[in-house]
Amino acid sequence: MRSGTIIERRLYPSPNPRIRIEEVTYQSGPYRVKGLLAIPKRKGRYSSIIYFRGGIQSLGTVRPARIAQYASYGFIVFAPFYRGNRGGEGRDEFVGDDRLDAISAVDVLKQIEWTNGHIHIVGYSRGGAMACWTAIAREEVTTATIWAGMSDIVATYFERIDMRRMMKRLIGKSPNSNSSGYRERNPLSELYRVRCPFLIVHGKRDQNVSIAQSYRLEALLRAEQKEVATIYFETYDHFLPNVIGRTLIRHMTAWMKSEENRLGR
Repeated sequence: MRSGTIIERRLYPSPNPRIRIEEVTYQSGPYRVKGLLAIPKRKGRYSSIIYFRGGIQSLGTVRPARIAQYASYGFIVFAPFYRGNRGGEGRDEFVGDDRLDAISAVDVLKQIEWTNGHIHIVGYSRGGAMACWTAIAREEVTTATIWAGMSDIVATYFERIDMRRMMKRLIGKSPNSNSSGYRERNPLSELYRVRCPFLIVHGKRDQNVSIAQSYRLEALLRAEQKEVATIYFETYDHFLPNVIGRTLIRHMTAWMKSEENRLGR
């Protein structure tokens, strides 16, 4: 079965009475993986967002309230759990072959009724790397937003001592001993293939993913003459206060709509 093919859709409890949420099972390579889909109940034609979660396994998993929040601004939202999570087959590989789960999410959205063809992607934390790879692989992507996003796997290994055991287990050894394994996961050298504009959001006090990763991503995109906008917070870390987060999501979704109009595609 082709990757991205929807196998099953079933109703899932929604925190917002105006938003329908479904659990979707879809094919990704040899595995059946799952994700959550949020659709405004008011009939219409909507742009789409793929939300790439952070963390691994149960840590940082997709929350219905988060995708319903994006959907409330007039978007159809799909958030993959990634393989090996929430009943999906396979094993979460931390930006390994599980990148296909992200890339094929584009095809999931193409099968959803009421989509208007615009597909935006948002990557938070670990999801930043998944979003970068999706923007590289899929020319259909309209915009990419990287929020407190990991984009350099090697830098993450050296920044996060608490993650090294997990990364050694999933990737194999360290970047010094297995440079090809880590380099293969890094999207930075492939940014020349990106076609869509980027919005990079990061707090300068972030201890989970350093602001240096976003600075480097911005510099490399600009070196390739790609379109980049940035929002850097002076006083915030990896997690924003709720009121700031709500304001940011409103700004992000407005930027997506403005880019649709500007690009005309």
